Amino acid sequence: MNTALKLAQKTSQVLVWIGGGLIVLSAILVTIEVILRKAFNVSLGGADEISGYAFGVATTFGFAYALFQRAHIRVDALYNLFPGWLKTIANLVGIILLAGFAGMICVMAWDLVADTLKHNSHSITPMRTPLAIPQIPWLAGWLFFVACCVLVILAALKGIVTGDTASVEALIGTKTIDEQIEEESV
Repeated sequence: MNTALKLAQKTSQVLVWIGGGLIVLSAILVTIEVILRKAFNVSLGGADEISGYAFGVATTFGFAYALFQRAHIRVDALYNLFPGWLKTIANLVGIILLAGFAGMICVMAWDLVADTLKHNSHSITPMRTPLAIPQIPWLAGWLFFVACCVLVILAALKGIVTGDTASVEALIGTKTIDEQIEEESV
């Protein structure tokens, strides 16, 4: 289990770097597009379309990394008032609900990509981009995220059963103030 978690964490780091690279490249492309339009009245065309695809893929590539960093947004107004055992249950329910939601998106995204491939769909822009090109890595990001959620849930359940509450908290709990300060000071 630990080996699979470490491999998933390392893979999520690679994917988040790829996603960040896509965002940077699309920002460069849009900047060049704007400069060419303003200075020379010339357009590359499609910079906005490409950057939209890059953003979609980069976003899903970052989900698993955010999971492992415990960076997904939570509403914790009451959470801080819970006793330890109830916090663990709330964290477990929260990650299960997150995985379920992402799983439903995966089912719909899978159908979307299958339909795109079946009909050889293209964008309705001048580029006529085959939509499978951005959709397949976008779907892969969602699938990887769900797989990571399942791994985290299984590891958390194992920690709960064995009574290792510290590892469960480190895996699915909210970051403590000390952990947040440590991250910011590095």
